[in-house]
Amino acid sequence: MATTTCTRFTDEYQLYEELGKGAFSVVRRCVKLCTGQEYAAKIINTKKLSARDHQKLEREARICRLLKHPNIVRLHDSISEEGFHYLLFDLVTGGELFEDIVAREYYSEADASHCIQQILEAVLHCHQMGVVHRDLKPENLLLASKCKNAAVKLADFGLAIEVQGDQQAWFGFAGTPGYLSPEVLRKEAYGKPVDIWACGVILYILLVGYPPFWDEDQHKLYQQIKAGAYDFPSPEWDTVTPEAKNLINQMLTINPAKRITAQEALKHPWVCQRSTVASMMHRQETVECLKKFNARRKLKGAILTTMLVSRNFSAAKSLLNKKADVKPQSNSTKNSIVTSPKGNVPSPALEPQTTVIHNPVDGIKESSDSSNTTIEDEDVK
Repeated sequence: MATTTCTRFTDEYQLYEELGKGAFSVVRRCVKLCTGQEYAAKIINTKKLSARDHQKLEREARICRLLKHPNIVRLHDSISEEGFHYLLFDLVTGGELFEDIVAREYYSEADASHCIQQILEAVLHCHQMGVVHRDLKPENLLLASKCKNAAVKLADFGLAIEVQGDQQAWFGFAGTPGYLSPEVLRKEAYGKPVDIWACGVILYILLVGYPPFWDEDQHKLYQQIKAGAYDFPSPEWDTVTPEAKNLINQMLTINPAKRITAQEALKHPWVCQRSTVASMMHRQETVECLKKFNARRKLKGAILTTMLVSRNFSAAKSLLNKKADVKPQSNSTKNSIVTSPKGNVPSPALEPQTTVIHNPVDGIKESSDSSNTTIEDEDVK
């Protein structure tokens, strides 16, 4: 069981190469000296944290200690020393799920079904333990190893919150623009259904390689989401089974009370009977679109990480708020305010997969070690 210990980190662990970096933390590979077991050590410089940031760190550690599931990156130890806090997680070596998909020789609708099943299993465990992730996105979906059929692992609980049962309340504005649910954007009470909405966005991308909601202008993006304005344009969606579209529709239901739950989604025929329901046809166009999608989010993530690590918060905020210079190809849809990028994806300037942290007092703040940042404004009333 993961507990907070007072022993010196260096007495028990040996640090090795850096795996990732944020404004206030670094992730490095480490080995436990007495067992030889490898872990990923998230090292937080607590001297740089505000009182609120300290509370968030304690919340993240507390939540991670609750979660023990094969599809969730597990916290094994938590060590506090003067000036630093160490969180020891599973060392996952397979990289991001979306990057692995584009490297495969074969990728089908059935593969997408297997992916979303594992994600839903992780989300169900979170919800059963009274945890809402709030930041489900491709950057937080990792693979346990580089082996074929390695398990998908849900990571980064920096924005996760604890809820009682089916509690709905205003927990603050948090998440990633392209994955935010309508109720969050309307600043209404929310809870577990926000994770299912994000799963719907992820499933849509898994099937065609581009997101259901996006726009050069973030305000217009939010209007699309609040209206539930997405479509299944031809020709790429013509080869997707009706059952897959049905599951997406149930996940992307505007009313959270009517949205499918994780448990219900796992019982959907397209998920639990994929060998007979999901198509086995190779989806080459999806792979090609996903390559472009990955490239653009990585480009923007790299720019933002550099700005955040150098504490250039004003420049990062400017980048995130400006309009894109290139307008993607447009297709008409049922709500006439959505365009289908098909082979294109949003410009890096307003990639909907990128997240921003904004606080009225502190400005942009780092909250995770992913290559992108995350929206969190807990002062919004």
